[in-house]
Amino acid sequence: MNCRRVDPLLDRCLVFLSKNLSRYYMSSDVEPLPPHLKDKLITLLCAQGLLTDANIGWVLHPSVKKLDLRDCDVSDDALQLVSLCRQLKKINLNASKGEERTAITSKGEAPPSGEMLVLRSAHGGYDVVPPLPPGITAVAQSCPYLHEVTLKKCRNLTDVGVLALSLNCPLLQIVNLSGCVMVSDASLRALGENCPLLHSVDLSATKVTDGGIIILVTGRCSQNLKEIHIDRCTYVTDDAVEAILTCCPNIDILLFHGCPQTTGQVALQMFSAT
Repeated sequence: MNCRRVDPLLDRCLVFLSKNLSRYYMSSDVEPLPPHLKDKLITLLCAQGLLTDANIGWVLHPSVKKLDLRDCDVSDDALQLVSLCRQLKKINLNASKGEERTAITSKGEAPPSGEMLVLRSAHGGYDVVPPLPPGITAVAQSCPYLHEVTLKKCRNLTDVGVLALSLNCPLLQIVNLSGCVMVSDASLRALGENCPLLHSVDLSATKVTDGGIIILVTGRCSQNLKEIHIDRCTYVTDDAVEAILTCCPNIDILLFHGCPQTTGQVALQMFSAT
């Protein structure tokens, strides 16, 4: 007798749907699905990298709490729809390994006047709202419960987007800006002044300087910071390393390799003195 567990028919149907979504030419075939099924479908589509600007609106609903879009070909247009997910807590927009993501920006041009966004609600009706400008700014302004945002190698992200996240998402705990080459000290000031719960920040391969690092680690999150990545930052020196180790008593992980102006001597001296 075969006692092997048989997947429920419903799950098999969702797997089939996720692999054949391109066969569905009308959003009305998918949009009526209830939120709990859409959540499963989103997970399957994200894992296969199949969510795009064209179909993401079919499966999103206002109660979505997490989105892992790292393998998906999406742009600011998709983020405009994501901004309707008011309960969103976690979003991953990292570029695929070895690549850069250029279609995600801080803020794009607003859609034509009079155009409205429509997303099927959890109760079967529709939410109709005026559009925000595309980009991460739209998500920040609409999703106040965000606590984790990863934007690795989104090379067109600027300080404007980080400022929007800092001002509108007070629950931020984890921020990954690695490889966001346009991010500067202004982003660190915004995070330090507005995000007291921040405990992990990745700033590797950005253009931040000692001044920005010092502002961050002496800001409202200084006691909570546990992990900081500043590796491959050209303008960072031993002063930044010293500031982190002095001002962040709970720091567990500090990466600063590949910074041409750091020597590591400060860290060694401080550790040997403890």
